[in-house]
Amino acid sequence: MSQSPTQQKNKQKVAMLTAGGLAPCLSSSVGGLIERYTDLAPELEIIGYLGGYQGLLRGEHIAVTPQVRADAGILHRHGGSPLGNSRVKLTNVADCVKRGLVKEGQDPLKVAAEQLTKDGITILHTIGGDDTNTTAAELAKYLKTNNYNLTVVGLPKTIDNDVFPIRQSLGAWTAAEQGALFFGNVVNEQSANPRMLIIHEVMGRNCGWLTAETARVYRKWLMRKDFLPSFNCDRQHQDIDAVYVPEMGIDIVGEAKRLKLAMDRNDCVNIFVSEGAGLESIVAEMETRGEVIDRDAFGHVKLDKVNVGAWFSKQFAKLIGAEKTLVQKSGYFSRAAAANAEDLRLIKSMVDLAVDCGMRGESGVIGHDEDRGNVLRAIEFPRIKGGKPFDINTGWFDELLKGIGQPMGKPLTVGH
Repeated sequence: MSQSPTQQKNKQKVAMLTAGGLAPCLSSSVGGLIERYTDLAPELEIIGYLGGYQGLLRGEHIAVTPQVRADAGILHRHGGSPLGNSRVKLTNVADCVKRGLVKEGQDPLKVAAEQLTKDGITILHTIGGDDTNTTAAELAKYLKTNNYNLTVVGLPKTIDNDVFPIRQSLGAWTAAEQGALFFGNVVNEQSANPRMLIIHEVMGRNCGWLTAETARVYRKWLMRKDFLPSFNCDRQHQDIDAVYVPEMGIDIVGEAKRLKLAMDRNDCVNIFVSEGAGLESIVAEMETRGEVIDRDAFGHVKLDKVNVGAWFSKQFAKLIGAEKTLVQKSGYFSRAAAANAEDLRLIKSMVDLAVDCGMRGESGVIGHDEDRGNVLRAIEFPRIKGGKPFDINTGWFDELLKGIGQPMGKPLTVGH
């Protein structure tokens, strides 16, 4: 005898996890999932795994109690994640063994699947970037191949906004706004010393969208600000002189000549640079010197060991005659913020669909599918991948560069 939809729904149990780096959407997404399930199926049990896939492997979780359901809206006003994050790749067996998450000879995917089965989970929501959701894809594939009855629905979190084929990832708009706010204070350091070079390093390993959008938001704010030029309070002192992203080549010598003119004219130079700008060339230069570059569980270069902002500072300081240089990174400030109104609207639309998909058994990552007319849908896991480049030929970025008088540049030249 077949079960009714209500009987099937009553047997469902939901789990959530957040993973990877922070973004201004994690807390709100968790809160939104709880609210939506409470609206549609208040009797349905919900848990959250602690510390991302690490918590899943260890079976560490917390329950969504009636009080949490009632107060879940509070989470929309917070940054970070109430569930905690980690960077664990289930297909990197050696790393999982090294961390003590599985024993020698165990398959992390199998351990995760068995834990989900033990916990009675029928719907798993993964909230993270391309690494989180490609790991979710591997888990979903394993579950399907081994006949585990589980629906996996991901939400796209990354301030880099670089996930194929998703038009806009959660938290990116807020991160750009917060990065602009951060630099709005830092830029005043130009008045602390003659011939000051300020480099604002923005997150973005392979994609320059966040750096470009942060610069655009900052300049829009700057253009609305009042100044007193007759008393040396001038917009030029706070304006951006250069924007460098991974997708564009940079002629260091040529740029230095242009920036020296700006330094001579304004007594300061302000640069926005992505943390991944020129990364391959810089890493190659470091390895040529015999330096060993640390990488994470996903094989990514640990950017704090490379320090791109400091590298650009070293290249330009002497060439433009800077008396003092200051490198400031807005990444941790920006990514830990609570979601702004624009992101909250996007989060709600994606969360609502994620819950609907979960309850009807449709797996995938929720997003506006660029290959399907930008329709919001559950995008098939095999189509999800990171590293989507920012289109430097997009109209607003071209206008931004023209506004600061910056040429597009030639191939990157290092070592000067």
